[in-house]
Amino acid sequence: MGFSQSDITRDACMLTGRFRRKGYDWWWHSFTGISRETGEAKSFFIEFFLCNPDRGGRKPILGQLPANKEVGRYPSYLCVKAGTWGKDAAQLHRFFGWNDVALKKQAPFAVAAEDCYLSETATKGRITVTPREAIEHPEYMCEPGKMSWNLKIKKQIPFNVGYGAGKLFRMLKAFEMYWHAEGMKTAYSGTVTWNGEIYDVHPENCYGYADKNWGSDFTSPWVWLSSCNMTSRLTGKKLTNSVFDIGGGTPRIFGIPLKHKLLGAVYYEGKEYEFNFSKFWTFPRTRFESIDTGDTLIWHVKQDSCNARIVLEVKCKKEDMLLINYEAPDGTKRYERLWNGGTGTGRLKLYKKEGIYLTLVDDISVRNVGCEFGVFEDDRDI
Repeated sequence: MGFSQSDITRDACMLTGRFRRKGYDWWWHSFTGISRETGEAKSFFIEFFLCNPDRGGRKPILGQLPANKEVGRYPSYLCVKAGTWGKDAAQLHRFFGWNDVALKKQAPFAVAAEDCYLSETATKGRITVTPREAIEHPEYMCEPGKMSWNLKIKKQIPFNVGYGAGKLFRMLKAFEMYWHAEGMKTAYSGTVTWNGEIYDVHPENCYGYADKNWGSDFTSPWVWLSSCNMTSRLTGKKLTNSVFDIGGGTPRIFGIPLKHKLLGAVYYEGKEYEFNFSKFWTFPRTRFESIDTGDTLIWHVKQDSCNARIVLEVKCKKEDMLLINYEAPDGTKRYERLWNGGTGTGRLKLYKKEGIYLTLVDDISVRNVGCEFGVFEDDRDI
């Protein structure tokens, strides 16, 4: 079975067993819209983040609220997160107590709270954070702004990462953080209104992405790179049936860290090239580094398998990114500098291996790259 096999059961809510009291589950969506007023493109993101449902009730419990931190009270809520990158990069958060959340856990999933909704095929919602609220409530972990949206979702190409024993590992909750990208290439259609300006989202140029993560903790370092806006430098042809997706850092299995492990996939015009550390029989190898020049973040990734190689460089200006905020299920804020962007640019070289020989499949320019990098605060000096 190839990695592009759809499996919406992995998009179901994974907050079962011990994850109900110490766990998170989120669905992430990112895409580009076109301003009706100026014709300019702008990239957006929407996320529904579920945390510790068995600890909640009528009101959301915010882990960064000083009164909760003093007594070690764990967070519990649905957080609807939305925002944009670029010159006015911002993240907006809206919290709901679990009594106000309607959740269909099984596939196809659905989650709703008041006028916010997400399913496998659609999302809509509204968030408003005033400047005063953002200043007076640092526990909201967000900036001021106003965003509403109404979108249809069509997930086109998955990255079904698996994990060796797959279903058994998920049942045992062996990993602290899981990942599934049901739509590493996703077509969105509809509208977004950002601070009063309307943006139209079209399937042919939204360069959309959709994935999910769940678990009991995060990974350090945290690396994510993905784009479906790809153009061959050899032919000048737009690659309309292609996408790449890379993620990971230091996964932990039964508490044991597996350092410098990335999961990677390139879907190139219908052909699959996978670089998956859990599929040891493909002899996967990875080298990566993230460089901070002061005003720009640069990612270098080289991945090998027994039949392919990729060499990737991505750059993103920090002025176009934001420091995205999450708190872990135990209430700790593990990252203070988790850089997140959606406007990265770069170059991907894809090679096919035949024995000791490499053949260049394509040399590709990539744009609208979703990109992320951060390490835990207590790892920064290591």
